Amino acid sequence: MYASLLRKIKAKSAEVTVIGLGHVGLPTAVLFSEAGYRVTGVDVKEDVVQAIWSLAAVFDEPEIRQPLAAALQTGRLQLSTDLAEAWRLSDVAIVCVQTPVTEYREPDLKYLRSVCEDLGSTLSRGKLVVIESSLPPGTTDRTVVEILETCSGLKCGTDFWVAHCPERMAPGNGLGQIARTTRLVGGVDPLSTRAAVGLLSRVVDAELVPTSAVNAEVAKLAENTYRSVNIAFANELALLCERIGADVMEIVRLANSHPRVNIHFPGPGVGGPCIPKDPDLLIHAAKKEGLNLPVVAAAQSANELMPEHVLDMVQGALRYAGERDGRPKVAILGTAYKAGVPSAQSSPAEKVIKGLADWDADVVVYDPYCTETFGADRAETLEEAARGADCLVILTEHEEFRRTDLSLLKSLMNRDAIIVDTRRIFDPGAVARLGIEYAGIGLGSRMRAQGARRIAPSPRTDRDA
Repeated sequence: MYASLLRKIKAKSAEVTVIGLGHVGLPTAVLFSEAGYRVTGVDVKEDVVQAIWSLAAVFDEPEIRQPLAAALQTGRLQLSTDLAEAWRLSDVAIVCVQTPVTEYREPDLKYLRSVCEDLGSTLSRGKLVVIESSLPPGTTDRTVVEILETCSGLKCGTDFWVAHCPERMAPGNGLGQIARTTRLVGGVDPLSTRAAVGLLSRVVDAELVPTSAVNAEVAKLAENTYRSVNIAFANELALLCERIGADVMEIVRLANSHPRVNIHFPGPGVGGPCIPKDPDLLIHAAKKEGLNLPVVAAAQSANELMPEHVLDMVQGALRYAGERDGRPKVAILGTAYKAGVPSAQSSPAEKVIKGLADWDADVVVYDPYCTETFGADRAETLEEAARGADCLVILTEHEEFRRTDLSLLKSLMNRDAIIVDTRRIFDPGAVARLGIEYAGIGLGSRMRAQGARRIAPSPRTDRDA
């Protein structure tokens, strides 16, 4: 059975089922179909399946539409809501369902458990199950294997094989990152690892690092937790710089000139599917073992406070603008959690916009990618958003915003209006020369007056997942 599975994988005659057609599952399904496998993409949401069939879905991946259309047209990729039927005909299952946390910051594995129960109930000998979702440590060895064995009556390592191969991709470049990023391959036993390496080697043109399932689980969480801690440190540096009259962007540039230092840039908070919640999965695992992770917990708290700091900055800006007749107008540029994507998942913009609404401000948002407004009015253009604004707040560093004509902004906004730049995309000196008041994250008031230089984001910086 095992040898037959390896032969099918190598010959690309293995049938592959990808479960969960979100920002990870859909690019994964497309890449395997492009590689020559027959793939069935399964999602429980009929509307998601229909939107993908019609190419009407809002994709995080700008380059996916053409290869997706080709895969559907050739029949290499089929879509379904019937997991049992797809799995019955498949040799490999790749699980890409979400693993969120609850409101109490505990792991919520109901989607994973449900999928494993469905897989186990129709599991037959000679199959491979690969889990790509982020998992609390020990989940693959215990929860996944236990459910599959219990529901099937089969034995993992003898009758079927399981591996945890966590995704390493940032929405916006998923196809390229899946194909060209080093991947961890954590099998529950050596045969599972070997089978998963054989599978991924057909679509990944990068190093495949074999390890245990639990090591892969912890490593994946550690990657995003490192970034969370790094961003929290940058945010705390920004708060200090604002108080002492320094410029955090210059501080980061200077510190990063050291060959062993890589400080990220600060911002209004973290967002996306990974960084806000993966540290919680690590904290949860530690608590189960009677340990605390005070550095990780403090970083989570520091990042969560940044939207409140942005609100404080906006409140100060509105005071500077002076009293207005009626409600002050605040224009928000960007609700997406990162540049170039349409997703607002866990975006810090939500807390900022809802906080402004609580002040009874007139909030208008503009985002060229994302349709989410969090209850605010939506502008169709940047100019419409800025017209008559008392305060302009940049929350997402879309390239379109970087190219904004500052002179046009000045002509549209109210007199004495102020720009609050939480992503530091504008040159404070250029803004000051136009006579526009500017407040930037991590920019002390004395530095604003001097027109501090803007430091362009470094390629090493990767604050969003």
